[in-house]
Amino acid sequence: MNRSTTITVLAALILGITINSVFVVNDKEHAIVFQFGEAIRPNVDKGLNFKIPIIQNVKKFDSRLQTLDEEPDRILTVESKYLLVDSFVKYKITDVLKFYQANNGSFNSLNSLLAQRTEFELKNQFGKRTVTELVSGERDELMDTMRSGLNDVVADLGIEIIDFRVKRIDLPSNLSNSVYERMRTQRNRLAEELRSQGKEISREIRAIADKDKVVILAEAYKTAEQIRGDGDAEATGIYARSFSRDPEFYEFTRSMRAYVETFENKSDVMLIDTDSDFFKYLNQSKTK
Repeated sequence: MNRSTTITVLAALILGITINSVFVVNDKEHAIVFQFGEAIRPNVDKGLNFKIPIIQNVKKFDSRLQTLDEEPDRILTVESKYLLVDSFVKYKITDVLKFYQANNGSFNSLNSLLAQRTEFELKNQFGKRTVTELVSGERDELMDTMRSGLNDVVADLGIEIIDFRVKRIDLPSNLSNSVYERMRTQRNRLAEELRSQGKEISREIRAIADKDKVVILAEAYKTAEQIRGDGDAEATGIYARSFSRDPEFYEFTRSMRAYVETFENKSDVMLIDTDSDFFKYLNQSKTK
């Protein structure tokens, strides 16, 4: 082997060692470095990393959100009635070393364990509730309780339960009609209570409005009468002052106004003695 060949082989060997020494962990992965089968570097940092070739190896696991969606479970309620419950769980790895030690890094094994524990929690929670509570009243509370309870029982698996949802609850045919009828009766009773409360509030508002109307009209009438009285008093005073200054002129203007008002409508017919005081000023004018 000549010198150039030796250099080429050594370069290739060095390059191979270098390539086998370098590995990259992206944002979607967790990684553990093993040496002779023992985990020596759990939770490897993201980005470029190094390991000893041949002696050390790396295993990577998906760090993204995972979904467990199993077949519906047959669950017994506190009334000893069966329901078909279809649910799903969303989780992610939070401790990759615990995850590996519990399941040897297998998501299939993890999902099997998680399905068993989810079913156990479902039976435990459904066993405390009636059909009506589960179907209509406490779905949100149930899901929050399930998520919290599952997180307690999967702590040894190195995962965190992000969400738990009940997609569907199916009732047996012999049970569904009675449950729906009970729900309908409850809703009708609630509707009647709300209508009754609304009518009572309406009556109170109407009574207050009627009372306020009477008070406002009375105050308005009182104010109008006061203004009218003040106006009449002022007018009387003006008339009195005018009469006291020139009684003859005052009497004359009043007569002229009476003539205008009396003969304004030409269709009216009046029988009045020409010698009466009503024609006093007209007669005087004729005499002059």
